[in-house]
Amino acid sequence: MKYHDNRFRWLYRWTVLLVLMLAFGAAHADELPTLKLSVLQYGTAHWELDHIQRDGLDRQAGFVLDVRLVANLPASRIAVSSGDVHGAVVDLTWTQASFAAGERFRYVPYSSQIGNVLAAPQIPIDTLDDLKGKRIGVAGGPDSKGWIILNEAAQQRGIDLAREASVQYAAPPLLNQALLRGQMDVLVTFWNFAAELTASGSAYTAVDMQVLMQELGLEPQLPILGYAFHESWAQDNEELLERFVTAITTAKDQLASEPQHWEALRPLMRTRDEAHFNALRQGFIEGIPEPLTPGRIRQLQQLLILTGVEAEDMMPATLFHCPDCRH
Repeated sequence: MKYHDNRFRWLYRWTVLLVLMLAFGAAHADELPTLKLSVLQYGTAHWELDHIQRDGLDRQAGFVLDVRLVANLPASRIAVSSGDVHGAVVDLTWTQASFAAGERFRYVPYSSQIGNVLAAPQIPIDTLDDLKGKRIGVAGGPDSKGWIILNEAAQQRGIDLAREASVQYAAPPLLNQALLRGQMDVLVTFWNFAAELTASGSAYTAVDMQVLMQELGLEPQLPILGYAFHESWAQDNEELLERFVTAITTAKDQLASEPQHWEALRPLMRTRDEAHFNALRQGFIEGIPEPLTPGRIRQLQQLLILTGVEAEDMMPATLFHCPDCRH
């Protein structure tokens, strides 16, 4: 009987200790700072943020990630501008336009995927001269970075696409359908929408955007998409921002080197088949940018100049997240 009493007391003490440890752990977790991010529900950035939450990379880095899903880009931009969230995924030109309007955002690189120039299978495009007379659909609008780069490269060859081709601007899904129906010959579109067409054999990559960038004197793989944080918030939360960078760096490394993680992301990717799934996965990996350096920041600024930004109105290097820089 004494043995059973001792055993009961031992189990009781360990149960109490376990409860106390769990309570302490929960209390400690509650003390972690929270980082609120706005992201498109079916956007590519949601993939890496979902992976961070799923694998607990945020807590490992010392913070709690709170992802606020939105249906469109304007909603995400409004959320970060108004302060409803700490950060959001934006493109470089939006960050620059905000700076010109008096809002300063810290820019943390997310992706270097600048888009693709596709052509229907029956439309041969071997050089930029072949774009003359073609029906070209441009995703987003005239300020699309891919369109700006393609135009600049064409103009250096004496080609004015605005005059020598039929150009229409529309949303990417509409352009995909237009090409499938034979209403467009060429698309300048976002990489993830291009992946759907190339994976199904409905289009091919007619112009390599990274090659065009090099022809314009720019480095390839520049991070034209990034996470934007109000500069005042970033200055007050430098440690939290660095923890976030640690988490996204780990997430990108894992997604690039450990394919099994992608199975959990399939529902977010909304793929039609295995070829589409593989194209999206490969496109995401190819877009993982190298860390910024002073030289690469100057290249990003040069890219902004190509979009029409005057040098005196340029967002300064201090607004680019560059841990190894000495601004």
